[in-house]
This record gives sequence, C-alpha cells and structure tokens, in this order.
Amino acid sequence: MNGIDFITLSVAGQIVAAFFGTVAFSILFGVPRRYYIHCGVCGMLGWTFYIVLFRYAGFSEAEATLCGTILVALLSRFMAVWFKCPTTVFLITGIFPMVPGGGIYWTIFYLVSGQLRHALSSGSTALMVTIAIVFGIILVNEIPGRFFKSLSVR
Repeated sequence: MNGIDFITLSVAGQIVAAFFGTVAFSILFGVPRRYYIHCGVCGMLGWTFYIVLFRYAGFSEAEATLCGTILVALLSRFMAVWFKCPTTVFLITGIFPMVPGGGIYWTIFYLVSGQLRHALSSGSTALMVTIAIVFGIILVNEIPGRFFKSLSVR
C-alpha cells in the first residue's frame, strides 16, 4: 500500500477515532457547541502522544498515560485561558480516550470467568493507568494560573 503498513493505518484510525470519540463525549457532557472541535483536538493530541510513547518509544501503559494526561491537562489550562471558560470543559472530555474502560471490562470478565491470574494482571494495569491519570492532572493543576495567563497571546 505505497509505504503505509497495517500498523500505521490502525494508528491513524485510532487517532481519528480519538478525535470523534472526544467530540461525541463532549456532546454528551453538555459542552457548548463552539468548543467541540477544540475538545476533539485536545483528546486527539493526548491519545496521539500516548500511542507514540507506548508503541514506538517503549514506555509502559502507565508511563505513556501519565505523559498523555499531562499534555491534555496543559492544553486544557491553555484553552481555558484562551477561550475564557472552565478548564474542566477541555480536561474531562480530553481525558476520555485514555480512561482504561477496556482494562476494567476485561478485569471483570476474567473475574467472572474464574481466570484470576488474568484478572489480576489486567486489573493492576487498569489501576496503574487510573493513578497515572489522576497524578498527571494533579501535577499540572499545581502550576499557578498566572503562568498560563502570561503565555496567552490574547
């Protein structure tokens, strides 16, 4: 396929899905219409950063999630200052692609089906990813707000 392999294609598909999934979640979350694209870009960039670090840089899931969350939280704070709206508009929707819903699903599935070793493995990974998300948000929220206001060009 002219230099594009199946893995690259699936990564591109994931990035597009992250954008539209974030936009869809922002609609469900009740975000004002004028911010849909910005929310989608925030979620897409966070997921892109995560996938690059996880697949190509050798980071663990938790490490890549921490870095992706830090990026989403930084973008959310910048966009909040830029558009003069709450940070949570972009943060909650932008984090959506990185939430370990699949890991939690498989943990419960393995528990119900009696596969305790698999349940422990997927459950611990989901827990580490969740902690990484929380830690990334806390880390960025400790940066004083005047830092973001000073970088705003508006």
